[in-house]
Amino acid sequence: MAMGEFDLIKRYFERSQNNADDFVQLSIGDDCALVCIPPDCQLAITTDTMTENTHFLPDISAEDLAYKAIATNLSDLAAMGAQPKWISLALTLPKINEEWLSAFSQSLINTLRDYNVTLIGGDTTKGTRAITITAQGFVEKGKALCRHQAKAGDLIYVSGTLGDSAAGLQLILAGELKGKSALDIDREFLLHRHFRPTPRVALGRVLVGIANAAIDLSDGLLSDLGHILKRSQCGAEIELAALPLSSSILRLFSRDQAERFALSGGEDYELCFTVPVENKEKLELALKNLKLPCACIGRIVTAQTRGGFALNFLRHGEAVQLTPMSGFDHFKDEHYE
Repeated sequence: MAMGEFDLIKRYFERSQNNADDFVQLSIGDDCALVCIPPDCQLAITTDTMTENTHFLPDISAEDLAYKAIATNLSDLAAMGAQPKWISLALTLPKINEEWLSAFSQSLINTLRDYNVTLIGGDTTKGTRAITITAQGFVEKGKALCRHQAKAGDLIYVSGTLGDSAAGLQLILAGELKGKSALDIDREFLLHRHFRPTPRVALGRVLVGIANAAIDLSDGLLSDLGHILKRSQCGAEIELAALPLSSSILRLFSRDQAERFALSGGEDYELCFTVPVENKEKLELALKNLKLPCACIGRIVTAQTRGGFALNFLRHGEAVQLTPMSGFDHFKDEHYE
């Protein structure tokens, strides 16, 4: 007997519920989930869709796809300083493949467990493979890290290293990995950074009360920082020599190519955030406790033109001009196709 939608949900996804979540009053199995939130918090909500051949290659493993779908949404919550709590999942598949579903659901369950997040609902349908997740979390009232709150004089920071995911994708698209039974450590690192980005949830939480504005780097530093500048009506100066680049990307690519990956490659899911100078010491103490490297790459400046948003680049303090670059745009780039 063929498996139907409700059998699929029951077999592969109902078991992922976190029964210890006191805020969930009604979960999978009804028309809606019912949740409550603490009175001193606001609800942060984000929705993200990943479609085959635009956001992921057809041969991506079910395990990596489930992980990345979760991680990208938790990264959005991290950028707001929110503590992730729940997700709902809309899964579109061309056909039911039980082996694929088993691997996908187990990876999803494991990832949710790692971040103490509960699956509370969703939908399944037939069509071109796509995953849509709505993630929700708590953030203290009035303390969310928003894009419009950057101020002239703020220092600009980014977490981790940049460009690794785009470099990993470049290796895949160039066909360098086909037919190889073993990969060197640098290629393994870049592939891992592409398929398994780390949502900086803990960092987002400690930035509450320290940073003015934040965004996660999904479309590339130029594009995403540009969103902060536009919303905050500011400009920025970026020191290219300060861009944090991994040793792996520098061993496999030229410095110039690595910088291009870092500026416009996208899908790093690190956080870019602005911090008032007076909070610098507080930030450094918080980062020491997190043991997460963050680099200061520039500062927010007053907009120099009508409309603002100008990005100026320096190299060792000297002004430089870059070849025009842009981040990922779903309606302009073909990406994987």
